[in-house]
Amino acid sequence: MLFRERQQIVICAAAAVIICGFVLLRYLPLQKRVNSLRQAHASQMLAISKTSAESQQIPAIKEQLQQLRTEVENYERQIPARRELGEFLQKIANLMNEHNLQGQVIQIGEEIRAGELNCIPVSMQCKGRLSQIFEFYRCVQGLDRLVRIEHVKLVNDGDFNGEVIMQTNAVIYYRAEAGQG
Repeated sequence: MLFRERQQIVICAAAAVIICGFVLLRYLPLQKRVNSLRQAHASQMLAISKTSAESQQIPAIKEQLQQLRTEVENYERQIPARRELGEFLQKIANLMNEHNLQGQVIQIGEEIRAGELNCIPVSMQCKGRLSQIFEFYRCVQGLDRLVRIEHVKLVNDGDFNGEVIMQTNAVIYYRAEAGQG
């Protein structure tokens, strides 16, 4: 009986060693590998879904790019290569006349050179109804030359007849030519 008990203990111990060896040497490494493969699969699926979502945005991004190209092209066209100051001043005076603005004063400030662009400050003053002045600004915005309005001051006329005095400081630009400086 002692032999049989020993034999059973040896068999149980051998079985335990085999099971432990299988678990430690085969099952756990395979389980780690399966988990890492599941994580890799999950991250790849996330990347695929992210890429799919981003690829659906490509048409919208292409449209934005085209709009930006158009704006840049318009921007380049709105900054002439020459000063063309007289032509600009004539357009402003014509717009003021078109909108029946009175007491027109247009003064040019000292030119500022800034790298590739040159800036010319322009002060404008006139008098008219608010609707006429807003219409004037709308037309200035539609000019084919870039005009940056820096300061606007609207003051009621002393007679309180519905007219306002408009004072505006603006800047116009032109591209610096190679020989300037």
